[in-house]
Amino acid sequence: MTALAADGWEVAAASRGGGRDENWPDGVRAVALDRDEEGALAALVGDGCDVLVDVVAFDTGHARQLGALAGRIGSAVVVSSGAVYRDERGRSFDTQDEPDGFPRYPVPIPESQATVEPGGATYGTRKVALERELLALGERLPTTLLRAGAIHGRHCRSPRELYFVRRALEGRPVRVLAYGGRSRFHPVHVSNLAELIRLAAARPGARVLNAGDPDVPTVAEISAGVDAVLGVKSETVLVEGAPPPGGVGLTPWSGVHPVVYDMAAAERELGYRPVTTYADALPATVEWMAGALAGRDWREVFPNLVKYEEAWFPYAAEDAWLAERGRA
Repeated sequence: MTALAADGWEVAAASRGGGRDENWPDGVRAVALDRDEEGALAALVGDGCDVLVDVVAFDTGHARQLGALAGRIGSAVVVSSGAVYRDERGRSFDTQDEPDGFPRYPVPIPESQATVEPGGATYGTRKVALERELLALGERLPTTLLRAGAIHGRHCRSPRELYFVRRALEGRPVRVLAYGGRSRFHPVHVSNLAELIRLAAARPGARVLNAGDPDVPTVAEISAGVDAVLGVKSETVLVEGAPPPGGVGLTPWSGVHPVVYDMAAAERELGYRPVTTYADALPATVEWMAGALAGRDWREVFPNLVKYEEAWFPYAAEDAWLAERGRA
């Protein structure tokens, strides 16, 4: 919002709650909107708008909702996902839990990489269906689709960094990391995503672009970075290969092969230059999380992550595995 407002756009920020960030410029108008309510989005667009930015579009239904307003929207910028990609053997994030199912992508992954088939079964197939519906509109509604990596930053509702932040705040002294701690899953900070949106809004087109930070840290580097921000010193135990039973050492970034997105097209087509790096942005994210968690249960602060509790925090299995190796 801030980046668009700074470029001179009159910005209306729509969300279910209709709230606003304290750092937004005064001119940004906050609006409550349930996009699934019949006619609600059309009513908000009214006689028209120059650019519609959609960060929650998910499937063909949302794509058709935007397409129905094509005559009233100058262009659109829509957030998609890197989960759409598949490797040469057909493996994708949808197959990662199968034996030998983790995809082996080229490093880095260009936008020309093959994708999973469109459909309604999974997150990735729905995002592909969304993309194809919107790209088919062509000049009727020029849409930039941003295939985002692992989004991070202050106010994130599902921060992967909680995996390490919680352990640090609870005084757990050991970090077990599978795959030798070398796993890399491309992150994108909200400010870098905002910069891509700002540039795409000024240069409409029907295109697909990757969205990622300039650095892609290993999971061991992320762990060390979180500890450094919180002033914690922990022992790192590296497991070569897959996680031990019980998910010990399996983090939200873990994978046997790296996932790195090629940012050359965004640089070439939009003149994109990153606003920050993962390393530089991490302290503010971690400090915000620690402040939000102070004196509160993490489930209350981040309810979206409760479903991952057993996968992210298998403390009993972790303690048992460490005890077998003589570590408390």
